[in-house]
Amino acid sequence: MSTEKKIALIIEDDAAQQDIFSQAVTIAGFSTEVIGNGAEALARLKEVVPQLVVLDLHLPRVSGDEILATIRADERLASVPVILATADPILAESLSDTSDLVLLKPISFTQLRDLASRF
Repeated sequence: MSTEKKIALIIEDDAAQQDIFSQAVTIAGFSTEVIGNGAEALARLKEVVPQLVVLDLHLPRVSGDEILATIRADERLASVPVILATADPILAESLSDTSDLVLLKPISFTQLRDLASRF
């Protein structure tokens, strides 16, 4: 059995949130990679199939809802769990059917750690 850690992409442009999300998901058993804008996230998703994505919706260059649509349309990525992390409850509600979990900011460290450990 492999002891390799599962990979999680943290797609978030706020540095403080990046740190919190990365630490929480690492403790939940993932190796994390932080990406700060939507264009870089799309490029990275062409190269890797993560086991979890924590996705902010309001990102520079390419929005989180576009990234989510890309993930769900890509056969390689369609089953990857996506946790939306946003302060926009209206947009979050509109995307709840295509995401695995929606968390409204502010998101606590323990909340994300506990939820990420389920994946």
